[in-house]
Amino acid sequence: MRKLLVFITVIGIAISALKAQDIKAGAVPEIVKSAFVKKYPEAVKVTWEKEKGNYEANWGGKSGEDNSAQFTPAGVFIEIVKAISIADLPKNIAPYVKEHYKGAKIREAGRVTDAAGKTLYEAEIKGGDLLFDENGVFIEKD
Repeated sequence: MRKLLVFITVIGIAISALKAQDIKAGAVPEIVKSAFVKKYPEAVKVTWEKEKGNYEANWGGKSGEDNSAQFTPAGVFIEIVKAISIADLPKNIAPYVKEHYKGAKIREAGRVTDAAGKTLYEAEIKGGDLLFDENGVFIEKD
C-alpha cells in the first residue's frame, strides 16, 4: 500500500511538472524573447512559463495573465490567449459544460488566436481547459 501511495504521488508531481512551470526570464532563449518583444512591444511586467516544451509569456491585467502568448523554443509564434468575460463566450458553451461536466463551473474564459488567425474559445473548469471552435462547438479537453 505504501509503495502504491508513493507511486501515485510521484506520478502526480510528474504530471504537474508537464503542465506549466514558472521560469525566470533568464531561462528563456533570446530568440524567444526577441520574437515576443517584436510581436508584443507594448507588453510590460511579463512573466514566463514553460508548458509542453514551449515558452509562454503572460502579461496584463490585475492577475498579470490577461494575455498569454506561446512560442516554440525556436521563437515561432503559436498562439495568444486573451482573457475575456465568461459572459462573452459563445452562448452554447455554458449549456455544454453544464450538460457534459456535471457540477463544473467555468472559472475563466479566453479567446485563442493561433498563428494562422483562427479563433477558438477556452473555458477553464476544475480539471482542465475545454476548447471550442469560433461557433462554440466543443473540440477537446486540454
